Amino acid sequence: MEEQLPTPQNDKPKVLLVDDEESILNSLRRLLRGQPYDVLLATSGAQALEIMAQQPIDLVMTDARMPNMDGATLLAHVHQRYPDTTRIMLTGYADPSVIIKAINEGQIHRYISKPWHDEDMLLTLRQSLAYQHSERERLRLVQQAWDQNEQLKLLNATLEKHVASRTAELQQTADMLDLAYEELKHSYVTSTEVFSLLANLRLPPPKQTNRQIIELVRVYCQRHHLDEGTGRDLTMAAALYNIGKLSWTDRMMTAPADLLHHNDRERYRGYPKQSESLLMTLEPMKDAARLILHHQERWDGNGFPDRLKGEAIPFGARLLKLAVDFIELQRGLILERQMNSDEALVYIRNYAGRLYDPGMVEDFIQVCAAYLSDVSLADPSVKVLTTRDVAAGMILARNLNADNGMLLLNAGKVLNGALVEKLIAFEAMEGAKYAIFVTVPEDLNGATLEADKVAPALH
Repeated sequence: MEEQLPTPQNDKPKVLLVDDEESILNSLRRLLRGQPYDVLLATSGAQALEIMAQQPIDLVMTDARMPNMDGATLLAHVHQRYPDTTRIMLTGYADPSVIIKAINEGQIHRYISKPWHDEDMLLTLRQSLAYQHSERERLRLVQQAWDQNEQLKLLNATLEKHVASRTAELQQTADMLDLAYEELKHSYVTSTEVFSLLANLRLPPPKQTNRQIIELVRVYCQRHHLDEGTGRDLTMAAALYNIGKLSWTDRMMTAPADLLHHNDRERYRGYPKQSESLLMTLEPMKDAARLILHHQERWDGNGFPDRLKGEAIPFGARLLKLAVDFIELQRGLILERQMNSDEALVYIRNYAGRLYDPGMVEDFIQVCAAYLSDVSLADPSVKVLTTRDVAAGMILARNLNADNGMLLLNAGKVLNGALVEKLIAFEAMEGAKYAIFVTVPEDLNGATLEADKVAPALH
């Protein structure tokens, strides 16, 4: 297949008109006089192919009925040899077989009937060439991203050696980028995940979120058998939900949202809109961008940017908020204290009907339990109680930590009255409020209290 070079950006688009009737060609040439195109004429399919072999052509418009080689056959040759050239059929005969052949073999972009309206003809040419230009620009930007990534890897290779753990992390990211770019031309989903990895380089490993959110969303989609399009949009939204944060300072990138001051808080509230704006120019990203725009809306209508309420919030945005908050609560990006997975789910359950769709919360907890091995909240035998609700004989279902991260009691510990009193006193002294995950034996009176050691903080 011959390869046609793209038209240089500073040249006028070249338009080739093909018709065996010179009067038609003359009419079209007069119509296009003064338009920003270089117009070339051909009276046969063979002559048109000769012209295209000598110079790049941006758009071919041909009559359907011509001797020797009809328009559909010509456009089939053009599609095979010069697939980037825009193809338009012009005919005065409503012959379905000709139209079907042009569509199937020539893969035409538009079909225009004779006689034509001059304004419609000019509009069709403008729109076709504008679409062609935007597609070439997209491909140029993809190539530019590839080139910049290669330059970035070259620069990294020349930098002084980093700390061993950091070097290993960057190498792993570079390897993942290499693999992802192999499939870039086949999948926008893959490209969005690549960009999310680049964004993660702005954050230390304990604060990175995108990969975990992507995987959690995928598990949800698989468990609920969501259609491929919805799953693709959710995955791309999960990968790029925080791309609007890349212009922030390092301090603001890692600070808990709850502790941001007034100016920073206003900037924080603008990041969903900023993320959406960066992605809306990409046609396949429009639906994902809409989910990103609304993923900080709240069920009670007090979210941002548009204060949508209830089911007015797109389903995908409601799911994305659950996944983002679940992971960011564990990273310390929402509250100052980093929660474990169960504590994050208790927080989400407590705010069902205010921040989150109450109809999705319990189902989301079950998905998290299927995805993570350390989630005990989905177990019906596990209860979440306050210190004043626990009783002697109950068994800790998971480790109990103070707000500063210090271990207080190990999972499996059987509580007695003295330990409960110490927990209440310690909680009051720290000004904290603990969520205690316990299992309750069927017969508390018959439970045998173990003599396990209490963590030093409670002695």
